[in-house]
Amino acid sequence: MFTGIIKEKGTLTDTNMKNGVMQITIRTSWAGELSVDESVAVNGVCLTVVSTDPGAGTFLVQAVEETLSKTTLGEWETGRVVHLERALRMDQGLGGHLVQGHVDTVGHVVSVHEEGENRNVWVKVPEVYSAHLVDRGSITMDGVSLTIARVENPDKFMVTLIPYTWDFTHFNSLQGGESVNLEFDIIGKYVLRFMEQQKG
Repeated sequence: MFTGIIKEKGTLTDTNMKNGVMQITIRTSWAGELSVDESVAVNGVCLTVVSTDPGAGTFLVQAVEETLSKTTLGEWETGRVVHLERALRMDQGLGGHLVQGHVDTVGHVVSVHEEGENRNVWVKVPEVYSAHLVDRGSITMDGVSLTIARVENPDKFMVTLIPYTWDFTHFNSLQGGESVNLEFDIIGKYVLRFMEQQKG
């Protein structure tokens, strides 16, 4: 379980496919603190640490075809900057919202607009997920806990990034047409599932 509060970024130093599994090497300042089998959210995708190289400041994770098909991982190349979050500890405060690291779908950035010092980012989702978009509801975008500011059409939503989030995350290079990993609010998903069962 994660919170969507990003305190660290990493850089992909190597990506390659081996026997249908994507091998991803990531360099980060706390690579030496990680242990094998630990869960790390990488751009919102929960992945398992397979090995670490403290000397190089890197760790290795793997992704299977199922993960690649439901996320942006298949587009990743060496040099990409990614958001990193270690799993939530029981004694740790919940600063964002409950995040599983299980990406629901890939969204596509429609536009990024400046509004004063803030940035408004519009994202389009597959229409089948439109029921998950709720004004002022929580959403995780590339691992970052955000609040939906507005919903349109009904498969398009907007989040507003404050200057700190814009400057600290990789969102400061975000452009229209890019893909982002989306995870909808877990509580909302259970409520929708319950309502669907009641209708049946």
